Amino acid sequence: MAEQIKFYLDEHVPLAVASGLRRRGVDVLTVQDAGMLGAEDDAHIELVTKQGRVIFTQDADFLRLHASGVEHAGIVYMPQRTSVGYILRGFMLIYEVLEPEELKNRVEFL
Repeated sequence: MAEQIKFYLDEHVPLAVASGLRRRGVDVLTVQDAGMLGAEDDAHIELVTKQGRVIFTQDADFLRLHASGVEHAGIVYMPQRTSVGYILRGFMLIYEVLEPEELKNRVEFL
C-alpha cells in the first residue's frame, strides 16, 4: 500500500475541516494541536517539513514562501470563504490520488 499524506492545518482553516478529515481516517494535525497558534509562517514550515506533513492553508503568505524557494513537504492552498464540504472533497481527492513524495516542494490549488 502506498504511503498516505499527512496534513497540517494552519490557523485560518475551520476546525470542522480537521474533524471531517479525521472521520475519514486522514492523519491531521492542527495548529492548535501542535501548540503553534500565532507562530511565524517560517516556524510552521519548519515543523511540518520535519514531520513530513503537507500544510493546508488559506493564507497567501505560504505561497510567497514557496515562490522564494523555501523547501517544504507540500502546500495545499484554497481561498478563504470556501465551504467545508468543498474543502473536504478537494482534500480527499488529493489524499486518494497523490503520494507524499509527489507534493514535496509543490503547491496544489483547490
